[in-house]
Amino acid sequence: MTALRTHRLQKSFGSLAVTRDITAAFEPGTRTAIIGPNGAGKTTFFNLLSGNLRPDSGTIYLGDRDITKLDVAARSRTGIARSFQRNNLFQDITVRESLALACALNARETAVFWRPMTRLVASHARADAMSERIGLADSRDVASRALSYGSQRQLEVGLALASEPTVLLLDEPTSGMSPEETSQMHRLITTLPRTLTIIVIEHDMDIVLDFADRIIVLDYGRVLAEGIPAEIRASEVVRERYLGGGGGVHRGEARL
Repeated sequence: MTALRTHRLQKSFGSLAVTRDITAAFEPGTRTAIIGPNGAGKTTFFNLLSGNLRPDSGTIYLGDRDITKLDVAARSRTGIARSFQRNNLFQDITVRESLALACALNARETAVFWRPMTRLVASHARADAMSERIGLADSRDVASRALSYGSQRQLEVGLALASEPTVLLLDEPTSGMSPEETSQMHRLITTLPRTLTIIVIEHDMDIVLDFADRIIVLDYGRVLAEGIPAEIRASEVVRERYLGGGGGVHRGEARL
């Protein structure tokens, strides 16, 4: 059984077709990279998977369950979590408080907003363990707004992991990062357990080729190519359409 699969997903905005008949399958525990030029439909595809958008047609399955009509909150409860290209954090509370709140909500402590945070002992313990896992143990008592950009992105991944997902969607996790921050994020995502199915949009081909078991290349909303990294590297059509003859490539892409 696949962890997640789509069948002929289509989404248009007015007369512009952004995703066209996307059929894809993601096996349990695999790491899949979604690549393609700007405007290829990558983020729209993620929005369809996470429930931020509803497809015009097509079907999405989590395991054998049809989740096409579920909203973001319902999909989160079924096991899909997502980090976004831009940070979505509570800026004025600490790393520990942010993670404890996420852990408490995942545990369905419905009275969490009416109780002092200090009483959430179990959630704070889980938050401390999560801060270790994402490399922010030394910043537990730092407010989110005071973190470096890279650390904020690490915290966002931690918040997604706090929901204990089976499928994790990472939307350009290294976008805008310094080389050092990129290395830290790379280490984080490569050490996540194989019980977790990960799908990532990423422009840095050094990371893609090291991380991904499979790569899906989108072009004008369609699947241009799909395969293991070696197959994608050898694809002339990918080189021609994605690299555009060598012009305007992103860091790392020249070694595709």
